[in-house]
Order: sequence, then structure tokens, then C-alpha cells
Amino acid sequence: MALDGYAGQSVSRLAMKAELLDAETELRLAYAWRDRRDEAALHRLITAYMRLAVAMAAKFRRYGAPMNDLIQEAGLGLMKAADKFDPDRGVRFSTYAVWWIKASIQDYVMRNWSMVRTGSTSSQKALFFNLRRVQAQLEREARQRGETIDPAQLRVAVAAEIGVSIADVEMMEGRLGGSDFSLNATQSVDEDGREWIDALEDDTAQAAEIVEADHDASQLRDWLIAALRALNARERYIVTERKLREEPRTLESLGQELGLSKERVRQLEAAAFAKMRRSLQDRAPEVRHFLR
Repeated sequence: MALDGYAGQSVSRLAMKAELLDAETELRLAYAWRDRRDEAALHRLITAYMRLAVAMAAKFRRYGAPMNDLIQEAGLGLMKAADKFDPDRGVRFSTYAVWWIKASIQDYVMRNWSMVRTGSTSSQKALFFNLRRVQAQLEREARQRGETIDPAQLRVAVAAEIGVSIADVEMMEGRLGGSDFSLNATQSVDEDGREWIDALEDDTAQAAEIVEADHDASQLRDWLIAALRALNARERYIVTERKLREEPRTLESLGQELGLSKERVRQLEAAAFAKMRRSLQDRAPEVRHFLR
């Protein structure tokens, strides 16, 4: 059933007027769609059960989503159910479809609850839709026993009841505890007041850190240049080609160019690095910090 262009109330009225299918007719339509991809049969099957989709959508209105959107999502879930329904399993289509409709609506509600993703795992979904209800139930039972339950005990009880971790309960409490808040909102009613974004800590490098880093980099560069000068021409060439190029040369290519074996080039490279290390350590004891 195409839902585009209909208001929520119009869809509801049309759904209530749809035919009621008996088991035999429902089975015949399901076979026609599965075996022959008969779109007329699919349309009739979906139209007949839109009242189920509308009824389930209405149960999620408390989450603040527009009813039209909830009905659209319920309709998508119904169509997925019709596409995957196997009439040979011996169950009514409504029994099968209810799970697809519910999953589609729940996914929509969770996607649109907040700009920050609320959760996607099965435990997070269970908490999102059951946390408040289970909390109220546990608090009510505690009052009936004449007991009081503190927040920490309540979290433990909720985690045990729903079958999730306490950390998941704490996380979902925080996410459900407040709505999205713009960082560009002012901190007071005064329009000229400071925005909340101005109160965020600046995590970029501070001026002193930048100056210190630049000084260290310059000092290290000078030390490395001096260490390279302590090498002979062939060693300096090998180190430059192997470590200072954007695309380092291979031992084999250098060996072919210099008329040496690959192993000999590797030995010369290792000797050059050892010589550079000694030069750096002799030049300034503090350079050992950079060589760790």
C-alpha cells in the first residue's frame, strides 16, 4: 500500500476499511507473491494488514515521533515481512509480520531520538524501550514491600531484570536523561550572553607547547645534519636513499647501482647508523632522549 501523500489520519481510516482476510485467502495471496511475484496479491495482502501496522505505530507515539512517520516505518516493516514470509511454515501472516513491523518502528525511533546515536546493539535497544518501565516496576514493588531502593541498587536490579551490564544501564540513563542541546545557545536569557561553545576547553596546542616543539624539531634536525656529515660519501648516499626519500630505495636496487651485493649494502647501512648514533651521543647527552 503506497503511503506517500496521505496524512496519518487518512491512512488510518483507509486501513480500518480494508478487508479482513481469512486464512485460506491469506495463504493463496502469499503463495501468489512468493511463487509468481504477483504484485496485485502483494498489494492486497499489505492493504489488509495495514490496520495492524497503524495500531503498532500508535504504541510508539510517546517517543515524540510524528505519527505519519511512524506509520510509514510500520508500512515498510509490513512490506519486508510480506517479502520474506514463507506460507509453508504454517503460521498466520499477522503473527510473522508483527515482529518486522515492531523492529522497523524501533529502529526509526532510535535513529531519530537524538543527534547522538542512542545505540544499536540488542542490549541497548532493550534498555531504550524498557528502562523506564522496568525502573517504575521495581520501585513500585519496593514500595509495596515497605522498602526504599537507592539509585545504585536500582541500576543493579534493572541490569539483572533486562539481562544487561550495569555499565549499559548507566550509559542509557545518561542518554535518556536529557535532550539535544545546541552549543550555540546562550548561557543566559540575555541575547549578548556567552554561548556554551565558548566554555569548552581548547584542546589545541598552546603557544608555549608550539614554541617548545618547534625548538626541539630544529635542534634535532641540526644534530641529524651534523651526524650525516660524519659519514663518508657512500654511507651518506645509502642512508639518504634508504631513509630520507619519499619512496625509499631497496637494498637490491642500491646494490645494483653501487656494484655491491644486497647483504653488503645492508652491512654498510647498519654501520652508518651506528656511526650516526655515536656521533649524536657524543655531541649532546640530551639527545639520548630522542633516540629512545
